[in-house]
Amino acid sequence: MSEQRSPDGARGSGRRRFLGLAGGAAAGLGLAACGAADSGGGTGPGASVRAGSPGAAGSSPSSSAQRENDRPGNPDWRIGNAGADRAIEGWADRVSVLPGESFGLHVSTTAPGYQVTAYRVGYYGGARGRKVWQSAHLPGSRQSAAVVDKATRMVSTGWSRSTAVDTTGWPEGSYLLRLDADGGAGQRYVPVTVRSADTAGKVVVVNGVATWQAYNEWGGYNLYNGPTGGYPTRSLVVSFDRPYQYADGAGLFLVYEAPLIALAEKLGLPLAYTTSTDLAGSPDLLKGARAVLSLGHDEYWSQEQRAHVTAARDAGTNVAILGANCCYRRVRYEPSPTGADRQVVCYKTSFQDDPGFRAGKPPTNDFRAAPQADPESSLLGVIYDGYPVDAPYVVTNPGHWLFAGTGVKAGDSFPHLVGVEYDRVNASFTTPRPIEVLAHSPVVCEGRKSFSDTAFYAAPSGAGVFASGTMRWVEALDATGDGKSGADHSIDGQAGALVQKVTENLLTAFAAGPAGKAHPPQDNVAAVYGGKH
Repeated sequence: MSEQRSPDGARGSGRRRFLGLAGGAAAGLGLAACGAADSGGGTGPGASVRAGSPGAAGSSPSSSAQRENDRPGNPDWRIGNAGADRAIEGWADRVSVLPGESFGLHVSTTAPGYQVTAYRVGYYGGARGRKVWQSAHLPGSRQSAAVVDKATRMVSTGWSRSTAVDTTGWPEGSYLLRLDADGGAGQRYVPVTVRSADTAGKVVVVNGVATWQAYNEWGGYNLYNGPTGGYPTRSLVVSFDRPYQYADGAGLFLVYEAPLIALAEKLGLPLAYTTSTDLAGSPDLLKGARAVLSLGHDEYWSQEQRAHVTAARDAGTNVAILGANCCYRRVRYEPSPTGADRQVVCYKTSFQDDPGFRAGKPPTNDFRAAPQADPESSLLGVIYDGYPVDAPYVVTNPGHWLFAGTGVKAGDSFPHLVGVEYDRVNASFTTPRPIEVLAHSPVVCEGRKSFSDTAFYAAPSGAGVFASGTMRWVEALDATGDGKSGADHSIDGQAGALVQKVTENLLTAFAAGPAGKAHPPQDNVAAVYGGKH
């Protein structure tokens, strides 16, 4: 991914501006810079596209997710008043815990006190959250400023533990702990995952916490920028021992992950929950899993995580890439003062300066780059091709089983659904075959013509691998507007309904077993690309 200034001239990489802002706040940024050819006049299938309903074929009414979502939700879980910067903020000293384990919260606030409420994020009849725990009133204090490591420009805090949280009785899932400062001074989230110890027979939701941290600029640095706003002063290592910068404190979770979790739980599928760090550290975690889901933005993977996901695919576990630019950067985890795997190392083009690399560990650069080049396409089927774009999503293969129930026709297009990053099938890189292209969308990225591809292939094990080819896939699950307000990148309700139905078809099939065996792909790359592949 290119490192560059924001197209609007603001400090920081344009990429961070696109990817780090919640909701539709980033809509419109950089569209002129990209020059994407989108007249806004694309046609779609109209009313024939319908989102599905709970209890879709293949769902399990008795699944733990279904039972959990039968409970009433709490619509007031959302932040209504972020307050001033640093009014209240915090971080958890565990990225994830097993049910019943405890973790510490490290909180800093300008208020005399605060309260913590834990919400599990799911469907809950559309409420999207349920309160599972609330602390007593806790005394507040302003903790010390950030510390910047001179060698790596890593930002961390030495904040003391403010309180311990016991998760006894908490269901597995993705959680946001909301910090509420006294007197309405401010609110922030702290994310944590109550992970599954066993994934056999389940669809595995992976919180991409390494990528959240890569873009986290709390303290003035992340893996893209330093105080000068440029690549040369970026961090080489980032730490989980600090809050998330964004206005709500939730990292990239609410934009790129929560909509998919809501849909999967609405369907009542048998689900398991984990994080990118847990996948890296647990070779057998995916043993017997029906599918593993990489959500909207999951760029930073360790060598171990990639090996474990590849091994699962080769054992028959389906893989769904519901975003773009996945598995692009190779990282290494190292311990911090609060525990193992609390630092994410990624030197990128400076990998030769990495002490770990000098000691014989894999380079922390792009997977496709030398040394130890291993393009992500060997696992995903598609490969990252560019940023930034904003373009219509164009259906190429309407008869594909994933389009069942949508009513789409060849050539139907859905404005703005492709962006801001995109992937394509490119046989000049290692590409599993047979692979079938479902949508082949023309894009123009900084003057260069290319395509975004949605693709499906079957591994020899029978596992199916799906890649959406666009980073806006998960965001689009919530798109219900007319495409004119600017919210959700102006993705309209027709595109939202399409993505919902295709995703329902995908998740239902993937939950049933090896989808490549049940739905063998017909390789059409040569036909789509005019015989060039």
